[in-house]
Amino acid sequence: MTTKEKFSTFLSNIRLDNDETLSNRYAQITKKLNQRFRYSDSETANRLQVGSYGRYTGIKGISDLDMLYIMPSYLWPEYKNSPDKLLRHTRDALKERYPTTDITYDTLVVVVNFCNFKFEIQPVFEAEEKDGLMTYLFPDTSKGYYRLTMPRHEQNEMKTFRQENGDTHRLLCKMMRSWTNNVGLQMGGLLLDTLAYNFLKNDSDLATTPISKFDTLCRDFFDFLRNEPDKDHYHALGSGQDVKVKHKFKSKAKKAYSFACYAISADNEDDTHKNWRKIFGKNFPKKPDTMKNLSSSVIDCEEFIEDLYPIHIQGDLKIDCEVKSNGYRERLLSWILSNSQKISRVRSLDFFIVSTDIPEPFIVKWKVRNVGDEAIRRNCLRGQIIDSNTRDKKGRHESADFKGPHYVECYLIKDGYVVARARIDVPIL
Repeated sequence: MTTKEKFSTFLSNIRLDNDETLSNRYAQITKKLNQRFRYSDSETANRLQVGSYGRYTGIKGISDLDMLYIMPSYLWPEYKNSPDKLLRHTRDALKERYPTTDITYDTLVVVVNFCNFKFEIQPVFEAEEKDGLMTYLFPDTSKGYYRLTMPRHEQNEMKTFRQENGDTHRLLCKMMRSWTNNVGLQMGGLLLDTLAYNFLKNDSDLATTPISKFDTLCRDFFDFLRNEPDKDHYHALGSGQDVKVKHKFKSKAKKAYSFACYAISADNEDDTHKNWRKIFGKNFPKKPDTMKNLSSSVIDCEEFIEDLYPIHIQGDLKIDCEVKSNGYRERLLSWILSNSQKISRVRSLDFFIVSTDIPEPFIVKWKVRNVGDEAIRRNCLRGQIIDSNTRDKKGRHESADFKGPHYVECYLIKDGYVVARARIDVPIL
């Protein structure tokens, strides 16, 4: 496959596949709020689709949809001193439309938890025009007052940049969403779109990169990210408003940069595809004849977590492994990897969670993937999504039986979503 074919297939694989369902949900939510606050049945008026869906950078499996509902100005006196009341009344209206659906509100939004995705609805009042575009006041119950948001400025900047330069920025944002989902990096959509914009905005050649050069585009963007100075916030494209950096991204960008370099310089197509898949996951295509190379007796039963649960990364996860011989710990796997060593066979492996900022309760799932010629010869590729098998129901006990560049992944499941994930390589001699 050419670079253009690889990345065209990749982009096709991550294209939204439930747009009709999402559009219908937007319509029904809008209609209900219009009925409640305006005595209107309109399914489109007085709303603004925001977030990645509204900026056209969302991808397949999108789990978090955002919408502003623009309140009638005559109700401002009723709600101006009570942000909590506005959110509560918005929730109650939607509860009438979806009586059996879990609907709550937090400090900023009303959350409607549908199956496989959720909507976050923020009721707002128009504030004032700035640079010809409307700004809005949204409720913040933690502070007890209203704050300013400027989503139209962000959307307009995306639109203008696309008109001037083409689709490169939007497509880069989509690909990077696949990366953050795959490596378990919590990065807000607006932050990601802003970083991609900052990367492209001062270089017209970069901003108009054709798909045939998306391999070097991705590599150079990871290089840009890994060299960014440490910041706690950025200024959003278009609006200039603060966008928080909730979790550091440089170490994961550094690793992705290395994989991208390997993919571009690889001597064979198989290594090229494998390294891109380490970055982007299952949606990046395999080498076309990969399965043909396996004997008909070899069963590849690999499963992918995104086929079982929607991905909504909300925090960090770090895992490690105790490598034991005859019941005694020799080393931690992290030490072995950092010293470029490998695990000897006939060892027991106890994988465990080192740290996470996801509050309990959550369910822990694992994936053990055997790779290499011996795994194929012994028909033991594995790769199913499996439960913990340790007493605390969080770890996974395995054994080092045969050589190969294996790996293990861990997933935290909360409220039906994958909220954190991590991977560790398991090289066995």
